[in-house]
Amino acid sequence: MAQQRALPQSKETLLQSYNKRLKDDIKSIMDNFTEIIKTAKIEDETQVSRATQGEQDNYEMHVRAANIVRAGESLMKLVSDLKQFLILNDFPSVNEAIDQRNQQLRALQEECDRKLITLRDEISIDLYELEEEYYSSSSSLCEANDLPLCEAYGRLDLDRDSADGLSAPLLVSPEHSAGPLQAAAPAHSQAGGPGPTEHA
Repeated sequence: MAQQRALPQSKETLLQSYNKRLKDDIKSIMDNFTEIIKTAKIEDETQVSRATQGEQDNYEMHVRAANIVRAGESLMKLVSDLKQFLILNDFPSVNEAIDQRNQQLRALQEECDRKLITLRDEISIDLYELEEEYYSSSSSLCEANDLPLCEAYGRLDLDRDSADGLSAPLLVSPEHSAGPLQAAAPAHSQAGGPGPTEHA
């Protein structure tokens, strides 16, 4: 509890120091700028010569301009310190920024998912149409190699049976034609046999 109470007190002290630095730097800039304007005013005759007075005014302007530059650098350093203070201590703002960034990234993710789903559907439709076109064109030019294995073997068996049926009559016909010739040959020999005996 003591640490929790000390932490806000340190923050309050730090903020008060930042406020004091801001006021001091702004006051320094305003005072030096006002004095430069006053120095630029031409006065009447004085006890000091104009050349000496001019050199003094010139030197004073340079010093006050340097003071203004120093106050400006202090303000820039104060801005940097305030940013660091907010980053390290302003947790609600940091959490809000993180939540906003998460929401943006989630919205981007959902958009990418929708685009990917749409692209997937379009590609699937195109692939289906290509498959339909391919199979419809290949069915008109179907060959034995394109058929399934069982149908291909069935067609080969039918071709072999038809080839055997055509070649069988060609092999049998010479035997049938040779039979009458062999039968005619003995008849001719018998007819010639009695011829000589009768003639004798």
